[in-house]
Amino acid sequence: MDYGLSDKVVLITGATGGIGQALVRAFAREGSRLAISSTKQEKLDKLIPSLGLAEDRIAGYVVDVTKENDVRRFVEQAAERYGRIDVMVINAGVEGENRQIVDSSVADYQKVLDVNLFAPMLCIKYAAREMLKNRHGAIVTVASNGSFIAAPGMGPYIASKHAVAGLVKTAAMELGPQGIHCNYISPGAVETPMIHRIEKRTLGDSANEEEGEKLFASAYLDKRYARPEEVADLALFLASDVSAHIMGSGIRLDGGLAAQSR
Repeated sequence: MDYGLSDKVVLITGATGGIGQALVRAFAREGSRLAISSTKQEKLDKLIPSLGLAEDRIAGYVVDVTKENDVRRFVEQAAERYGRIDVMVINAGVEGENRQIVDSSVADYQKVLDVNLFAPMLCIKYAAREMLKNRHGAIVTVASNGSFIAAPGMGPYIASKHAVAGLVKTAAMELGPQGIHCNYISPGAVETPMIHRIEKRTLGDSANEEEGEKLFASAYLDKRYARPEEVADLALFLASDVSAHIMGSGIRLDGGLAAQSR
């Protein structure tokens, strides 16, 4: 399906991670013009040449998404380079430590909230300012099934993902009347390095990835993790005008957990 994303200017944070790379490749295939961010230049230097894109189709930026000036510069420089911003995909995120609430500190929560809540707020703030100039655009946030359910030992992560869902819904109400549709994707476990870190913390270093998926995906109807490409395909839909009447929604990519009231 043609999503009409050719030549659209798309910004993606957390672009060099597992889901991030799938997002970059998906929008590149659609012919979008890309501005992508990562925490390290060497990660960008490894990814960008592998895409085979002309220099005028992609730009990489080192961004600490927890710093407002970094986020502002990223958005403004991308807008200056390409002349506008059509889509912001907010993907950068962290899982935090596996720790019970009785053993947690405010600092544990602050570290995760800085990346998973306050950074998306800053991305929406500055991307929306650019989009409002043309009264058109889309903001897609990669949240989590943790926006709907809980998990013991993951208090900061779960709290941040519940909070970001509320943030996106609020943004949708503020920006929807002005031509900008905002939504969030809520995957369950995704086949990325993050889920393998969680497996190790839960099962111990001796557990292999097959054992981890068997346990963590046992409640999914298809008994498997989501693939990063599935998240990216959903992001394409939500970034396009095809989905312009969807606003403030969290689309669950959860292997049927919602059907089971989980």
